[in-house]
Amino acid sequence: MDFFRLRTLRELSRRETMAAVADAIGISSSAVSQQIAQLEDEIGIALVERRGRGVTLTPAGQRLVVHADRIFSIVEEAKTDIAELQNIVAGDLRIATQPSAASSFIPAAMRELAIHHPHLNIVMTTTGPAEGVAALRAWQADIVIADDISFNPHTLEGTADTLFLCRDQLFVLLPTGHRLESEPVIELAQLRDEHWALDVASSAYSMAIRQACRDIGFEPVINGFSDSFEVVFALVEAGCSISVVPGLALRDFGEGLTVKPLASSTYRSIYAITRRGEVRNPKVAAVLEQLVKSAPRDLNRS
Repeated sequence: MDFFRLRTLRELSRRETMAAVADAIGISSSAVSQQIAQLEDEIGIALVERRGRGVTLTPAGQRLVVHADRIFSIVEEAKTDIAELQNIVAGDLRIATQPSAASSFIPAAMRELAIHHPHLNIVMTTTGPAEGVAALRAWQADIVIADDISFNPHTLEGTADTLFLCRDQLFVLLPTGHRLESEPVIELAQLRDEHWALDVASSAYSMAIRQACRDIGFEPVINGFSDSFEVVFALVEAGCSISVVPGLALRDFGEGLTVKPLASSTYRSIYAITRRGEVRNPKVAAVLEQLVKSAPRDLNRS
């Protein structure tokens, strides 16, 4: 069985349409269909069946994907063993990270790695934690940066390794002159009657903030959704909204904004997630070591 065809089937089991698989592995939709047809010829049994615009795997296809997961896991383990013996920090490494980390400490880590390991090629992609973990499982990412508000790292026990990087305090973003501007610390309940702008680049983060409001008895009135912190900042600066943002996102903000800590100890923890056992790979180990060095020790802007 051809490895690339197995990978194509594996992607199809996760993405369910030929077009989505084509985007993920960089070939045309017709080529995806051809790869699956050729794999079916090799196996001698139908692996997929069409359902409307998408496809589903037959029982044989599902069974083969289980074996494919094991095969690719063993291949990656073999690569790690060889890399460990060679002790060479080189090759491609893909980081899937949430935007706040991508715009704060990861560029500094990439700069240092380029200086000390010039043969290491790092590619960073911004994505939500759940999507990043899916990419990790599909071998489309090697390291995922996630937080414990948007994603519960304990769900990966036994299948992945997690490394704590830093704590990131949450802050309330207010327009200058706001009625709460003189408060040293702001409780979530004090924002009950405000209009909110929320960053939705990580839908899990915005959902967690909204749920925290519901837990204390109110539904936040949202007048701005954006996948960019810059847009959220602009809405707050114009006096249209308030927001709750992570400290990592506050690298740059305008003079028309006031930043206050949310409650006394509201933090999220930032983790690096890797496939189980790949910390032995020299290039993965080198990147993790630098991420620990580059991550802020404790963000405190109070």
